[in-house]
Amino acid sequence: MSKMRLAIVGAGPAGIYAADLLLKAERDFEVEIDLFEQLPAPYGLVRYGVSPDHPRIKGIINALRDVLDSGQIRFFGNVRYGQDLTLDDLKLHYNAVIFSTGAIRDAMLGVPGIDAEGSYGAADFVSWFDGHPDVPRTWPLEAASVGVIGNGNVALDVSRMLIKHADDLLVTEIPENVYEGLKANPIEELHLFGRRGPKYVKFTPLELRELGEVRDVDMVIDERDFAHADPYADEVLAKNKQVTVMTRIMDKWRDEQRAREAGEVEPSSRRLHLHFWSKPVEVVVEDGNVVGLKVERTAPDGEGGVVDTGEFEVIPMQSLYRAIGYFGSPLDEIPFDESRGVIPNDRGRVLDLEGSQVPGVYATGWIKRGPVGLIGHTKSDAMETLEQLMADSETWWQPEQGDAGTIPELLSERGVPYTNLDGWHRLDEHELSLGEVAGRTRIKVVSRDEMTRISRGE
Repeated sequence: MSKMRLAIVGAGPAGIYAADLLLKAERDFEVEIDLFEQLPAPYGLVRYGVSPDHPRIKGIINALRDVLDSGQIRFFGNVRYGQDLTLDDLKLHYNAVIFSTGAIRDAMLGVPGIDAEGSYGAADFVSWFDGHPDVPRTWPLEAASVGVIGNGNVALDVSRMLIKHADDLLVTEIPENVYEGLKANPIEELHLFGRRGPKYVKFTPLELRELGEVRDVDMVIDERDFAHADPYADEVLAKNKQVTVMTRIMDKWRDEQRAREAGEVEPSSRRLHLHFWSKPVEVVVEDGNVVGLKVERTAPDGEGGVVDTGEFEVIPMQSLYRAIGYFGSPLDEIPFDESRGVIPNDRGRVLDLEGSQVPGVYATGWIKRGPVGLIGHTKSDAMETLEQLMADSETWWQPEQGDAGTIPELLSERGVPYTNLDGWHRLDEHELSLGEVAGRTRIKVVSRDEMTRISRGE
């Protein structure tokens, strides 16, 4: 085959990396790649899933931009797979498709009361403060005491955005409605819960250090959490440099707490309590609303796990966020594993529910492997998928309509107001200009309709 046409559904890092790696791979055929995204703008969770006060992480957008601006990939934004474009459409126009739609839903936590008013998923909150166009413009920030369940980086992002003073976020690209919402936030106490001990956290040292640098917030430590004898942590985790660094950070917070208790340092107006060895067992509810979280104290089992102690306590709060992981969403006409939230696959080759390969259909990123690993891991993941795709040339689809002009015509005929790469540049420049006027780097446009109109030059 002299030419191969590939569709990639999902324009986050996973999809863009897959396109870039295929263009750079050794192959005996030419390739044309069309990248489809349900939102008017590209970059997925880098734009809509990373806290706005993380400019270093968002710097990865520059690398993704270079790939899109290479002139070798067509971008179609504001196109919903399963609604604007179907699997049959893809088969008519392409030799294969890679789904890189990620995981944007919150994983569920199976404890009583988790569905009470005031209990939220972290993913929804992140979408709100990142200006995702498909979530409400307001968020109920009414609690003086808030809980966050989870010991990963998303839990830290959520905690930091909740406890931080809104004015300290004006240097970021938060939308105006988010700034106004956070400015009215009455929070005084935030409680962060982890089922295991302080040496088992899934944070990165950078994220943990940043949490302690938030202005006018005291880190509150429970000394009981550092009193357990834990041979596994001492022998195995002590060899991990990241654990060593994070232990040093928390030891510094303990020293600062002792100084406050001795009256040597003035207390701050807000406090962030770290609760380790704390397993959520029930959301305490009154009149349908969250009023507390009941936790059971755990203890190390000596092998890296925990055992229950039968010791319970209730921490009062008026709202609760669960940050225990993301979960994928099913796609029309594509097999889906409801228990894991992924497309069933073998190294990227999509499998049907009987375990047989589905010709021409592939997956990469979180929808392939689940929401694990950092952004950089998507490169090796995409390469694994591409190796399978290139080995499967004999089973690719044989499209009836393979010329480049047919997709724009098809979308236009269906009345889909799609955006393209030039449109993204227009939107990007518009957001930067909004920021310049306000003395900020960027202010995001939130409305989907407004994003689309600006992108299309309407």
